[in-house]
Amino acid sequence: MSAEDFIITAWREQLGKPLMVLKKLRDSSPVNDLNPGVQVVLLVTAALFFISLRRRYFSPISHIPGPFLASITRFWHLRQIWSGRQNLKLLEQHEKYGCFVRMAPNEVSITHPSGVKALLLATLPKGDWYRIVCFPDYRFSTPFSMVDPKEKNECSKYLSTGYLQHNVIKSEPALDKSMSKLFRWMDKYANEQKPMDLDKFFTYVAFDITGEVVFSKPFGFIEKGEDVRGSIAMNLGMEIYIAFAGYFQWVHRLFANPVTTWLAILPMGHLFDTTMTALNERQKDPEASNDLAAHWFKGLEKAKKDQSKLFDLRCLQAFATANVGAGSDTVSAGLQSFVYHLLRHPDGWNRIKTEIEAARNQGRCEGEVIAYNDSAQLPYLQAAIKEGLRMFAPVSMGLPRVAPKGGLKIGEMFFPQGVTLTWGAGYASCPGQHVAKMQLSKIAATIVRDYTMKQVNPQQEWKWAAYFTAVPHDWPVYITKR
Repeated sequence: MSAEDFIITAWREQLGKPLMVLKKLRDSSPVNDLNPGVQVVLLVTAALFFISLRRRYFSPISHIPGPFLASITRFWHLRQIWSGRQNLKLLEQHEKYGCFVRMAPNEVSITHPSGVKALLLATLPKGDWYRIVCFPDYRFSTPFSMVDPKEKNECSKYLSTGYLQHNVIKSEPALDKSMSKLFRWMDKYANEQKPMDLDKFFTYVAFDITGEVVFSKPFGFIEKGEDVRGSIAMNLGMEIYIAFAGYFQWVHRLFANPVTTWLAILPMGHLFDTTMTALNERQKDPEASNDLAAHWFKGLEKAKKDQSKLFDLRCLQAFATANVGAGSDTVSAGLQSFVYHLLRHPDGWNRIKTEIEAARNQGRCEGEVIAYNDSAQLPYLQAAIKEGLRMFAPVSMGLPRVAPKGGLKIGEMFFPQGVTLTWGAGYASCPGQHVAKMQLSKIAATIVRDYTMKQVNPQQEWKWAAYFTAVPHDWPVYITKR
């Protein structure tokens, strides 16, 4: 007998007795008399029980407080998303438990002041949720969907030049055209003394400005004063989808695939088609304008020369689609929050009006649409815009980061490698923030200068639902032209 055979035989003899005991216990167990279906149910139940036990009491973040259900399953968080009030629900938990709240088995929501530096100013890996932001399906990656900071930065360098402040300013005359159409609609409602749904028209102009900045061509929403082809309604469907499906990537791969993209039956496909119609037309003459698309086309050529494995035409297409969707919603929400809250604080509105009148006495803030350079020099206006964004944040989800190798300390709390932590901004902050600031500043300043308004029902609060973004609606106003 070889040495190897001898060792195997010895182990069999040693293990034989306990294995026989276990077999007898199994054969004599009452469970063995049950039908296979019941046995499966019992086994699954036992497995779920032990998984829940491990998550609740033996996780490296078991000591962090939060709702009991959140410690064992993601469904507590999903229920808050479904309610459309996830942002408020998380705030309630922080008021109850403090700066650190366990919102899922391996995820912690943070409001500790040290989190700003630890999470926002560091290039940490992003959470897997980001992988959902591939439009229209999993084949189309964007810098936003890339979880590795190195990959994200590598891809972004081919897209970022168009967002530089000096390039964005060149698009101001094009922005003024769409803004003028918004103000003509406001004049019309003022003359007819009919209630105006500002929420809709702010969204129309935000979408069209995105079209101008990206493709040098508006989509036609503000021109017609309606949701063309139901694209905005579809965008809401996409927001709901990504808020949920981001936590179930297998669902996204199942439903968002090349076939559903070709059929254009999902919200992402519809928005993608709307974007591609404009982008394909723009691509016929890449040098025709100095818009974002022109910079992206140049970036694509450079990526080809660099033999980049990350940035390609699909990445460009997906990035353009993401810009059209998320960028428009956030600007609309910001404008609405500015007007809505100042209607409840008329002293603030009057102070901005006085500030603008003082600027006009110095020869500034003239023209049909106030210039960005002039509006940027109105400190109280800028403070009111920022306060509106603080009071009602357009992005309602805490964007997840992952604790790196060696862990991460925030305040006195240590998080081991792999724990997901939520906050927002940092190196993944909005690349289109300069465009957004221009829109908010110019439209807000011109509205206060040229109009007064009151809500149809001053006691009526607006409605909103917080999914990925939160866009208010249903607060009609009467407008008077000054």
